[in-house]
Amino acid sequence: MKPEKLSRRDWLKLGAAGVAGVSGATVLDLASRGGARDALAASGAMSREPGREPGKDAAAAGPHGGHQEAMGVVGMPGPDGVFDPAAFIVDFDYGEVTTREDGRVVRRWEVVALDRDIEIAPGIFFPAWTYNGQVPGPTLRCTEGDLLQVEFVNAGSHPHTIHFHGAHPPEMDGFEPIVEPGQRFTYEFEAKPFGLHLYHCHTMPLKRHIHKGLYGTFIVDPPGGREPAREMVMVMNAFDSNLDGDNEVYAVNTSAFYYQHHPVRVGVNDLCRIYLVNTTEFDLINSFHLHAGMFKVFRTGTRPEQYELTDTIMMCQGERHVLEFRLENPGMHMFHAHQSEFAELGWMGFFEAVERLAADDGVPVRGHV
Repeated sequence: MKPEKLSRRDWLKLGAAGVAGVSGATVLDLASRGGARDALAASGAMSREPGREPGKDAAAAGPHGGHQEAMGVVGMPGPDGVFDPAAFIVDFDYGEVTTREDGRVVRRWEVVALDRDIEIAPGIFFPAWTYNGQVPGPTLRCTEGDLLQVEFVNAGSHPHTIHFHGAHPPEMDGFEPIVEPGQRFTYEFEAKPFGLHLYHCHTMPLKRHIHKGLYGTFIVDPPGGREPAREMVMVMNAFDSNLDGDNEVYAVNTSAFYYQHHPVRVGVNDLCRIYLVNTTEFDLINSFHLHAGMFKVFRTGTRPEQYELTDTIMMCQGERHVLEFRLENPGMHMFHAHQSEFAELGWMGFFEAVERLAADDGVPVRGHV
């Protein structure tokens, strides 16, 4: 199969706003998804308390509040209009679902590559290459055995592809064909095996295309799903803001210190599940450490019966694991990279464990899919 060229009508459909990063709204109806974001924000997935300034109200800012003024980032990025870390952490895109006469479930997505500046820390903008105008791209979710159709539209300024981790025919692997600007290509394959995977651009030079933001999470649920839990997506990423080959800003889900200023609200003793993916470029490893608790690590999420209990996990680029835990005590539980430099440059946050959490508050509970 060869990529198809975009017609003049396609380009008009994308519109000039695509360069500004909001054109995906036309192709993907992102505007309607904004309603879901508003609902999630209103539900209180993040703490309802106002964002805290580092160094202010230290006693209320968690167990390490007295030292936060040394971290160098003050305030939070302004409204993005497309990407909201509070919504992204609990947003799973199941695609457009149809069922064939033979009972086969078909899921379809439209993913658009767009050039767009994103704010990664207050006043620090990064010239990103994005899927659907956001970094990370949308979290695509399905069930093992589903037939997947991902229509990729390259509305960016460079050649791109989508490479999915997992099993599929080589012609659908995303290292070729290269999709040039103005072309489209549809990837079609069966979802397997179940587990936590990822997708990213596989165009050379890889380190540039991945680091610029072309990556996202790809979840294949086992038949029957997993045990109901408060589920979250965390993509560990970093940004070389001055183009010197080293990262200056680190984060989970792009925005430095976001979940420190807006703690993630969960219930005491509730089962919590994190889909953790490492896409960090220029550093050999990244890590996740939980304070005042331990978590089960399910490597790649492919063996539900096999896990390790720990509080720190180290991961190379492309590694991903499912983490499950219960916080036994109320209060602020810090999580961060266990490379101190990464934590101090943005990769730090808090879970706020609450004894009585309303059904419509905090991270939503998701049952069998």
